[in-house]
Amino acid sequence: MTPWSSRIAIAFSCVGHAYSHLFQPIFFVAALSLENELGWTHGEVVTLILAGNILYGVAAPVAGWVGDKWSSVGMIALFFLGTGAGMMLTGVASNAWQIGLFLTLTGIFASIYHPVGMAWLVRNAVNRGTALGLNGMFGSFGPSAAVLIAGALIDLWGWRAAFLVPGAAVVLTGVFFLWCIHRRIIIETKVDLRPIALPSRDEQVRAFFVLLVTLICSGLIYQATQSGMPKAFSLRADGLFDQGVLGITTLIAIVYGVAGVFQILAGKMADRYPLKYVYIAAWAFQVPFLWLAAEAGGPLLVFLMAMTVTGNTAALPAENTLVAKYAPSHWRGLVYGLKFILAFGLASLGVLLEGRLFDATGDYFWLFVVLGTLATTATTASLLLPGERPRVATAAAE
Repeated sequence: MTPWSSRIAIAFSCVGHAYSHLFQPIFFVAALSLENELGWTHGEVVTLILAGNILYGVAAPVAGWVGDKWSSVGMIALFFLGTGAGMMLTGVASNAWQIGLFLTLTGIFASIYHPVGMAWLVRNAVNRGTALGLNGMFGSFGPSAAVLIAGALIDLWGWRAAFLVPGAAVVLTGVFFLWCIHRRIIIETKVDLRPIALPSRDEQVRAFFVLLVTLICSGLIYQATQSGMPKAFSLRADGLFDQGVLGITTLIAIVYGVAGVFQILAGKMADRYPLKYVYIAAWAFQVPFLWLAAEAGGPLLVFLMAMTVTGNTAALPAENTLVAKYAPSHWRGLVYGLKFILAFGLASLGVLLEGRLFDATGDYFWLFVVLGTLATTATTASLLLPGERPRVATAAAE
């Protein structure tokens, strides 16, 4: 693997991360239009993506295992082509049943990215925290761009265009990716550019159980806030913009854009300081903002959501580096896949939680109370991670 090929691989991994997060935020914006078109409640509409969200996580270990045993680059090509095609099919669906079916198909193909793409990125990176921070920034900018594009396309041509146009872009990227493989610009590799020694078995087991708790909490918070923000902003912050769906999506784009910028800093911190303390700090940061969001509105709610999502995503470079640290390299795709069963599969219940609580109460007070409790639980759990020596000198030497 040449340095040039490694950089191209990291670039495609970053773009892929952005694409992997497109279909969910686009749907949650489109749901505002689908409520009227289908004559369904908000809680009923968001259930259309539930199977796709669950399989987005549940199918990840299978994708990771295939990537480990067969080909990472082959699976990434399949991710691009299948995810884009699924989005385009959703855009031409003629009824609610087909929308749910094609969103499920999209979720299956999109599930490939995180276990395979993360393992592929880690394999090609020297400074893993920084690379994962950059990758995470693209993951945050994906929803930010998605909601803006969706808002503009919905206002111009309706909700179908919000799936068709981005879907076509993902397919074209897949075609370009295949060309790069054919020209050997991208080369398959099974060896880490920077090998690391595995911790002890006791530390691996301890880290596994801690991350089991924090990953569930993180996924529930991310999924519930992502599905709830369009509706929450339309109810509590609609006076900030008077531009229909585009105005609401602008606010959401600001939230994810702020979070994305801080991913770079979080990644550098994961390279420079002990992962345990970076992880604890990211979790503790979220707690007060979620509790305050229970009754906030207007600009304050937008600020609190920006800080909440920033904390949630800032934990990811440290979290993904922890997974890489405690997982054997030849099983890393499978382990990342198991992680995303929790982060996206089981945590997809966060969408159901958000929809049911809103339908039951007509507001988001209790949702933020529940999410604040989850963030407090994860902060406490992260204190139990195995300790490690500071890595300032090591990072400096690199």
